[in-house]
Amino acid sequence: MPKYQTFQEVPVWKESHQATLLIYKITAKFPKSELYGLTSQIRRSASSIPANIAEGFYRNTTKELVKFLYNARGSCGETIYHLILARDLDYLERKEFDHLCEIYNDLARKLNNWINSLKLKIN
Repeated sequence: MPKYQTFQEVPVWKESHQATLLIYKITAKFPKSELYGLTSQIRRSASSIPANIAEGFYRNTTKELVKFLYNARGSCGETIYHLILARDLDYLERKEFDHLCEIYNDLARKLNNWINSLKLKIN
């Protein structure tokens, strides 16, 4: 795995940042009554993914980075749940929902692969 100088160079960070931008764009169309509810929740869980990658990148050890990558992966699951809720409330069309779930499942898979490769380095 290449050695990255900044977290912005990490492919999974770039992808999670783009996904967060997409979430912000899509949730702007949610009902205004959800501004402090689902809109806020899904934006926070989505933005938590690249934020945890960035924070882990600046930690002193690989072990700490792994801890933050686990947090990022957990936020993928939380975001997927919020997408399910948005779909079931008819805030998302099926096509949008499917596309977003594909993105977040892919991010979770990539984070898991990174975690596993770093754990091998630790052991």
